[in-house]
Amino acid sequence: MTLALYGHPFSSYTWKALIALHANETPFEFRMLGPDHPENFMFIGEAHPAGKFPVLTDGGLVVVETTAIIEYLAVHYPGPAPLIPVDASLAASARMLDQVFDNYVMGNMQRAVAAYFVDKDNPGGGGLRDHPQAAEVEAGKAGLRRAYAWLERWLSVNVLTPHVSLVTCAAAPSLFYADWIEPIPEDCPRLAELRAELLALPEVVRVVDEARPYRSYFPPGAPERD
Repeated sequence: MTLALYGHPFSSYTWKALIALHANETPFEFRMLGPDHPENFMFIGEAHPAGKFPVLTDGGLVVVETTAIIEYLAVHYPGPAPLIPVDASLAASARMLDQVFDNYVMGNMQRAVAAYFVDKDNPGGGGLRDHPQAAEVEAGKAGLRRAYAWLERWLSVNVLTPHVSLVTCAAAPSLFYADWIEPIPEDCPRLAELRAELLALPEVVRVVDEARPYRSYFPPGAPERD
């Protein structure tokens, strides 16, 4: 098998790449990052400039960053799922939304989660799961509320590209986890509907189910839903 994806089933960005692979039924090998596979961590540390995952390999070629991974799959492993729209204008819109979901939904969600790993009295020390930095948690939540409002306005006057696209791959994991941190408010019904629609897609159902054994890893505590 040529393609291999290095990642973890509970990782939101790993989901982003997995959704694209599953949508087009692209054959690949999943190389798990965990204590039983130190060689995979070693590879990631060398392959990515910041040691982050997921990382895709295709023979001797290495592709880092999830958006680039999806762009690569769209070119070299196309299928029925329109990962990148053919129309240039729709493609630009898809890339814009990809960045919005990554930077302002996923980014603010991760900011709030990261607050559970920082000791306010010793920023360089270990995490304090029961005593997160309250200001950072609230900043992350505030950022999410702002992003939610922007997306609700955008959805009120625009139409998304068909599933499963780059937007789907970015939106599904970011909205899934963000709603655990800061629930989508009642005044954002279109966004809430989009989240529900995404979670019903077979490709997304698959990654959600594969991640269930790891829910205890979520620092604020995973809700008993989804």
